[in-house]
Amino acid sequence: METLRTEVVVIGSGPGGYVAGIRLGQLGKKAVVVERENVGGICLNVGCIPSKALITAAKSYAHAKHNETMGIFASDVRVDVGRLQAWKGEVVNKLTGGVRALLKSAGTQLVLGEAKFVDPRRVEIKKPDGQVMQIEADQFIIATGSRPIQIPGFTVDQKRVLDSTGALALDAIPPRLTVIGGGYIGLELGMMYAKFGSKVTVVEGTPTLLPGTDPDLVSVVARKMKKLGIEVHLEAKALGWEEKGGAAVVRVGTKDKGELTLETDKILLTVGRRPNSENLGLEAIGVKVEKGFVTVDKQQRTSVRHIFAIGDICGQPMLAHKASREAEVAAEVISGHKAEMDAVAIPAVIFTDPEIAYVGLQEHDAKKADRKVKIGKYALGAHGRALAMAETDGFVKIIADAATDEVLGVAIVGAEASDLISEGALALEMGAFLPDLALTIHPHPTMGEAVMEAAKGALGESPHIIGGGQKRGL
Repeated sequence: METLRTEVVVIGSGPGGYVAGIRLGQLGKKAVVVERENVGGICLNVGCIPSKALITAAKSYAHAKHNETMGIFASDVRVDVGRLQAWKGEVVNKLTGGVRALLKSAGTQLVLGEAKFVDPRRVEIKKPDGQVMQIEADQFIIATGSRPIQIPGFTVDQKRVLDSTGALALDAIPPRLTVIGGGYIGLELGMMYAKFGSKVTVVEGTPTLLPGTDPDLVSVVARKMKKLGIEVHLEAKALGWEEKGGAAVVRVGTKDKGELTLETDKILLTVGRRPNSENLGLEAIGVKVEKGFVTVDKQQRTSVRHIFAIGDICGQPMLAHKASREAEVAAEVISGHKAEMDAVAIPAVIFTDPEIAYVGLQEHDAKKADRKVKIGKYALGAHGRALAMAETDGFVKIIADAATDEVLGVAIVGAEASDLISEGALALEMGAFLPDLALTIHPHPTMGEAVMEAAKGALGESPHIIGGGQKRGL
């Protein structure tokens, strides 16, 4: 059996694993990244990147069909799904090819295969061709990510019942789509297909869409969903389905209407994700695992000091940018640098229409905690740049300490929220106060001005809000 000797083994090549491999190489460490499926992981291949490519295409299609407000009338607007999928593939291939090149330039070796710990210093790799090798190392980084959760009665076959991977690879737009799960993945993909022309129904078990998200933000997206003709069933449970008359018939138990049947062409299952911690041999070598998640400290060390873990396998939030930062921390600690995961807050983005983004303390959480805060809220309905873009749904909300004016959180629903939230993340990281944002001159006319106006609103000083702002205390 072939045995390879190196300093560090990284298991997984997603946004955590490949960043760790590159950073280790930059810091002079001899490293090997092991990947069992696709270089770049879920995010680059069947998650973040391809989904945003298709979501952007859906938005362009909807604009082309319905741009009469701007005086633009288009005819024979259609979707060539084959070309759309090919373009998506081009985007993915360019990025995954870039990852391979970056790993190579850092001097990090890539090995394809499935890894399992044989002992605390050695992993066995089963290669795609069936051959087996072993790699010995001084230290390890586990970056194996997560996978979609399945529920009883809805086995994913990627034909009738899809997970997010299958939903991004369809060769035709389904006339009817039933989405089980009203979280961010379900709404992102559901709204995307609604724009492409699908009749979409969302089934969510809790009393609200996007559970845990500020209800103010959710309400704006819910209104847009209604405009798109999306039917929503809250406090509803998908009980099962059967093939009938060339369609799938889904049984749904509801709180108020009893059992309903929904006839559909495709069923999209988006009820959450679970960590890929099984079959790695972790428990046998003493790595502590709780409910599938690997326990780590601020330096990303597991209970076995020379073994680190990063990304989804470490717990919430399951976000690519969190994994990438954890990767840098682990690589730097391994290389002898002083580093730890000390982010003040991690921003979250939901690519619905309009987009939702937030970071830090949110208003509904402040209310629950009886935290004394002041709120500045600036609506986009009269915002110059938003009007010029015909994207006036939404607002920017800033949450600050009532006594000191320290910025505690930012919440945005509206066009370009995914880009705007970075200003909020920087504000929290730098310990900014409301005047820091309010007195920073923002270029006009831009969406970024809305952040400045929300800060001024919290201070009661906005020239573009009647009365100067909402400046209300909680």
